[in-house]
Amino acid sequence: MHFSSLKIIDPILKSLNEEGYTEPTPIQEQAIPIILQGRDLLGCAQTGTGKTAAFAVPIIQLLSTVNTNDKKRKIRSLIVTPTRELAIQIGESFNSYGRYTGIKYTVIFGGVNQSQQTSALQRGVDVLIATPGRLLDLINQQFITLKDIEIFVLDEADRMLDMGFIHDIKKLLAILPHKRQSLFFSATMPPEIVKLSNTILQKPVKVEVTPSATTADTIKQYIYFVDKGNKNALLIDLLKDQSIKTALVFTRTKFGADKVAKILIKHNIKAEAIHGNKAQNARQRALNNFKAQTTRVLVATDIAARGIDVDDLGYVINYEIPNVAETYVHRIGRTGRAGANGTALSFCDAEEKAFLRDIEKLIVKKIPVVDNHPFPLMDNNPVKQVKQQPRRSEHQRPTVSGNKNKNKSQWYGAKKAEKR
Repeated sequence: MHFSSLKIIDPILKSLNEEGYTEPTPIQEQAIPIILQGRDLLGCAQTGTGKTAAFAVPIIQLLSTVNTNDKKRKIRSLIVTPTRELAIQIGESFNSYGRYTGIKYTVIFGGVNQSQQTSALQRGVDVLIATPGRLLDLINQQFITLKDIEIFVLDEADRMLDMGFIHDIKKLLAILPHKRQSLFFSATMPPEIVKLSNTILQKPVKVEVTPSATTADTIKQYIYFVDKGNKNALLIDLLKDQSIKTALVFTRTKFGADKVAKILIKHNIKAEAIHGNKAQNARQRALNNFKAQTTRVLVATDIAARGIDVDDLGYVINYEIPNVAETYVHRIGRTGRAGANGTALSFCDAEEKAFLRDIEKLIVKKIPVVDNHPFPLMDNNPVKQVKQQPRRSEHQRPTVSGNKNKNKSQWYGAKKAEKR
């Protein structure tokens, strides 16, 4: 099937052709006609299936084919997404697909000065792509009104819940026009996501291109059992293979991401870390360097990596096994995108074996083990370190049960007694 068979207008077809898109992916093939009909849609689609184009293309077409007589453009479509990286990626998609339609868009997110964002809003835009916090902030400052919204998109809904945005989403729903078209996308469909979708959608058409929580067949997956203390050495050893041109490495913590990046740099491997504590310009610079392959290894936390869309990313390496099985699916979905081949390597120490069992149960697949590597797992039963409570100083305030004021008076009374 060609995109032209989906009744897409010529200006968008021209853009798609320039981007090298000829045949729609399954999510695009199913979702685009439904959205063009004005229907609400519930989409269950994994990362890397072409989901962004599935809603961006029909939104651009619907907005560009209906003329308004307003002198200043009003926000007619709102796309809400959990991370700044994903918001930027969606913005780039609207720029690519809508370049010949005259549709104007802008992207807003926190962590940067708002002046450029508010200036764009004041000039007028058709499409607003936003993260929840900055969106509500600018609504409260009266830079944004949602009264003209015709199409609302909630993207990466499962990650929204993971990041604690549910209350922000409920606030947005309360001020959106009741009469609107709503599109709801999530990689997984646990009960709480289904419940949320029911509050947003009206008689939706459900599109599910792959079973929930499965991994793409184009991704080769392997497990390396290794002691925790040898993970750095194993990573450096693997990266001696020059066929690994770029690799996205996942850690569970921001501190861990920085630590791994520093060790790689020390061994003359060009690496950068990306996580929530980094300034937005630093994160974007690191991502651009990675896309341009001037940075070979990008070390990321899960939240920061959501929205990273890199063409031909061959390798994802789980330096630490995620403690939530669904996260594994999202992580390795960064490679093997849109039918391309990819490889996912995971380092598993003794304490992470339980996480691995959860993952294999979820994806209904036994991940092959690589045994012939130089750092095999030796300590199968590590002793968990128990944190010792710090010894209380003799000058430390005594803790006495009861109300706070009573505690204070007892302490001061003890001090007076010491001076006597």
